[in-house]
Amino acid sequence: MAEEHDHHGSSRHMSASQKELGDEDARVVRVGDAERTNEQLEFAGNAVRTAKYSPLTFLPRNLFEQFHRLAYVYFLVIAVLNQLPQLAVFGRGASVMPLAFVLTVTAVKDAYEDWRRHRSDRAENGRLAAVLLSPGAGTHFAPTKWKHVRVGDVVRVYSDESLPADMVLLATSDPTGVAYVQTLNLDGESNLKTRYAKQETLTTPPEQLTGAVIRCERPNRNIYGFQANLELEGESRRIPLGPSNIVLRGCELKNTTWAIGVVVYAGRETKAMLNNAGAPTKRSRLETQMNRETLFLSAILVVLCSLVAALSGVWLRTHKADLELAQFFHKKNYVSDDKNANYNYYGIAAQIVFVFLMAVIVFQIMIPISLYISMELVRLGQAYFMIRDTTLYDASSNSRFQCRALNINEDLGQVKCVFSDKTGTLTQNKMEFRCASVGGVDYSDIARQQPVGRRTSSLLSYPEFFPFGAGSHGWGADGF
Repeated sequence: MAEEHDHHGSSRHMSASQKELGDEDARVVRVGDAERTNEQLEFAGNAVRTAKYSPLTFLPRNLFEQFHRLAYVYFLVIAVLNQLPQLAVFGRGASVMPLAFVLTVTAVKDAYEDWRRHRSDRAENGRLAAVLLSPGAGTHFAPTKWKHVRVGDVVRVYSDESLPADMVLLATSDPTGVAYVQTLNLDGESNLKTRYAKQETLTTPPEQLTGAVIRCERPNRNIYGFQANLELEGESRRIPLGPSNIVLRGCELKNTTWAIGVVVYAGRETKAMLNNAGAPTKRSRLETQMNRETLFLSAILVVLCSLVAALSGVWLRTHKADLELAQFFHKKNYVSDDKNANYNYYGIAAQIVFVFLMAVIVFQIMIPISLYISMELVRLGQAYFMIRDTTLYDASSNSRFQCRALNINEDLGQVKCVFSDKTGTLTQNKMEFRCASVGGVDYSDIARQQPVGRRTSSLLSYPEFFPFGAGSHGWGADGF
């Protein structure tokens, strides 16, 4: 009864899957025939792009992101006010140069980071994959750049190689069709996952599968789900495919000599790229704190400028009759022939506004722009010294410390807590042979290295720890 129930349950699931994956909703992939697969619908190419900017969008996007810093908006307002003749307190060029310098330094730093992303993208897209040639050429796989791989191509991947796209397994080097993949780049798990090729395709040469058709679901972000059907040429039945039959881009083939699969999702439509939100704009805690301090200082600045403007209005009203002869005020323009012409005077209300804006320019030093310039230069210096630090060098991988985000250097010294789901994430999962005793014989290197007379028996030396006898269940000297 249980078998019958499972049979009916699987039948209902398969029928629902087939109904859901109709011709109008499903992606049709012709195995080994990329031309016919992309004939009606031009699917995405396999080239990926993780860089944030392009030569055309760098300047506007970078300026937009930089002006998320409130201090930069403040300095821009000061520079604009200082360009007006009625409000000019300092030289027009002198007010623009500090802001232009700090914007340039930050832009150069961001451009360097994005150039490294472009370089990484070119290296990724230029990697080679073994792609099956046209059916008339026989079973011949030719090296092809990843960016030229298309949906429908049959690709062969060898052990310890990364997969160029999301592929449905067709065959593996294992007679049972099993393949082991490492999904460390997708979910952070270092343990190997098993994937399987269907028996219907396992024993068939790849060039004879060119008439097969795969109908799969449209691209989505779920890396743990997959629904598809496989139709072989000359057969009316549909072979269901599930998550255990697909290997995703970014995985590495392990403990398997080779595996052959057909590309169903490529480039930006792969599950790895759909889950990639792009390069985020990172801001350190110190920068966030500086934004709050900038708001606080701006409020104080507004209060001071308002007080100066109010006192200026009181003085103008008190000395209203003496403004024509007031020293350093010059209400009357004595140079002009027009006796009614006023010089630099627009009424008390306008003068109060001008005094307020002039006070903003005079008190701008409350928020020093030199602080931001110094921070950018210090970050560049920090990154240089961290990269060149010999104590941060890993000899096993021949790699140095890499500073991928120059905006959050100072956060390294403010880490208070590290959360982990298990100890293996923070430690190395390596088991070392320490000691063993089988049949009364001590195989412990530690015991042999101890002086005679001071040798102690380990817990494994007692017979009760081997209830199945020596050599049983892998506990022998050869099996441990």
